Amino acid sequence: MSERSYQNELARLRVALGEADAVVVGAGAGLSTAAGFTYAGERFERLFADFIERYGFTDMYTAGFYHFPTPEEQWAFWSRFIWCNRYQHAPKNTYAKLLRLLDGKDFFVITTNVDHQFQKAGFPKERLFYTQGDYGLWQCSEPCHQKTYDNYETVKVMVEQQRDLRVPSELVPHCPVCGKPMSMNLRADNTFVEDAGWHAAAERYTTYLRAHQSGKVLYLELGVGGNTPGIIKYPFLRYTYDNPQATYACLNFGEAVTAREIQDRSILINADIDAVLSDLVETGE
Repeated sequence: MSERSYQNELARLRVALGEADAVVVGAGAGLSTAAGFTYAGERFERLFADFIERYGFTDMYTAGFYHFPTPEEQWAFWSRFIWCNRYQHAPKNTYAKLLRLLDGKDFFVITTNVDHQFQKAGFPKERLFYTQGDYGLWQCSEPCHQKTYDNYETVKVMVEQQRDLRVPSELVPHCPVCGKPMSMNLRADNTFVEDAGWHAAAERYTTYLRAHQSGKVLYLELGVGGNTPGIIKYPFLRYTYDNPQATYACLNFGEAVTAREIQDRSILINADIDAVLSDLVETGE
C-alpha cells in the first residue's frame, strides 16, 4: 500500500468514524497478532522452548492439535498456553487504542478472538460478543450439560507446579457432573457449549444490529481472515449492501478486501493494525 493511498484511506476512515451514528466492530485473530500475541517465532520459542525440544512443535496453533500421550502432558502444554495467551496482557496496547478511538461512540463488538483482551483493555462486557469461546473457560468434553467453568485458579497452579512437561495428576480437570475429562470452551466441533452468558451476548448483539439497520453505520472489520468469513466478514458486507448510508472499513495486513457491489462505500487499509490505530488516535487528539 503506497503512502499516498494509505493517507487517503486513513482520512476517509477518520471522517466515517466522526460521522457514524453507530460503529459495529468485527475483530479477528489479526487484531491480537497486531497486539503482539504471535503464535510463532521469538515469542513461541521463548515461552515453549522445552516443548519445542521434546515434541518438535513449530508454532502454538498447530501444537494445540497434538494428541499428547497423557492428560498430565496435555494440561502442561495447555495451562501454559492459556496463561500466556489469556491471563497475561498483550505486549502492545492495541486494544486500549481501539477503546480510545471509540470513546463517546455508540458501538458493539463481535469477535472470534478467545483471549479476553477486549475486557482486559476496559471494554464493557455488555458491548461484547465472543462467538467462539474463551481460553479462560472449561466445559465438559461430552458435554453432559451446558455450563462453563472459570479455570484461572487451576491453571495458575498447573503453571507453577508442572515439572518435566507434566502437571500433577490431581490437577487434571474432570467434569463435576459426570466425571469425564474437561475440555477447552472453544468452538472446534459440535461439542462446543453455548452457555447462558453466550446466549445473552448473542441476543444483545442481535438487538443492536436490528436497532441500526439504517442510518450512518460504520462496520469496522479488524484482522478478520478467511477461516470463518461467515461470522463477521460476509455479514458485514451484506449489512453494508443493504444500508445505502453504511460504510464498510477493513483493516487487515495482507487481506484488506471488499465486495464489488459496495466498493465505493468501502475503506481498505492494508497495513499493521496497531500502527493504523496509533495514527487514528494521535490525529483525533
